[in-house]
Amino acid sequence: MDSGLLWGYHPVYEALRARRRTMVGLFVAQGKPSPRQDELIRFARRAGVAVEGRTPQQLTSMVGHRRHQGICAKVSDYPLSSLESMLSYAGTRQEKPFLLVLDQIVDPQNLGAMVRTAQCAGIHGVLVPKDRSAPPSPAASKASAGALEHMRLAYVTNLVAALKQLKAAGIWIAGTDRQGRNSVYQTDLTGPLAVLVGGEEKGIRPLVKKNCDFMVSIPQLGPLGSLNASAAAAVVMYEAFRQRLAGAIRPE
Repeated sequence: MDSGLLWGYHPVYEALRARRRTMVGLFVAQGKPSPRQDELIRFARRAGVAVEGRTPQQLTSMVGHRRHQGICAKVSDYPLSSLESMLSYAGTRQEKPFLLVLDQIVDPQNLGAMVRTAQCAGIHGVLVPKDRSAPPSPAASKASAGALEHMRLAYVTNLVAALKQLKAAGIWIAGTDRQGRNSVYQTDLTGPLAVLVGGEEKGIRPLVKKNCDFMVSIPQLGPLGSLNASAAAAVVMYEAFRQRLAGAIRPE
């Protein structure tokens, strides 16, 4: 991906913590720094990053909006990963693979929200098709509260081929669909697993859905049609996380 400017406290702080990018420079609003700005400045200087002051107007001009919280950083490209590296990471942790697959999620806010949940739920990596998908942009990093800076994320040319590769590696594909026959709360999600979530408007594409091993639904009440993509992903990931902590749950 193109290098650029991260903005906001959490993305910049987590980029420093993760050490997956090279930070070329940190720019902060001039004047007396807030306590967390001061913490970030000291952290950056310990890491050998040059720190420069800018007026709020200059920061706004640099990032193109006013939501920078008085902080931005020039960073190297986002470090994309591979499916193989995700599986290797799970192996080094002696854990069953636990992945998130996103089928044409185009909203960077949704991507960021899902990655934040994925990081907290123990997901080993996120798999995304190259076409019609939100990139790991500064906006997505901000929406993830910096979790994107820690997450392994891979873009694949052919999502169906990637799913077949996962299945060949012994990983079960659980698609999310409001019409799914199995409630997420009555499905065993403790094995090697990839949770597949469809796009914001059309859900999982038919050809992609055909390559799922099973579909899970989320019980709900009320007049609305369904949860949004990021909320649905959070429910399924955390139910799988809960089961992995507690042990297998079998349908009655």
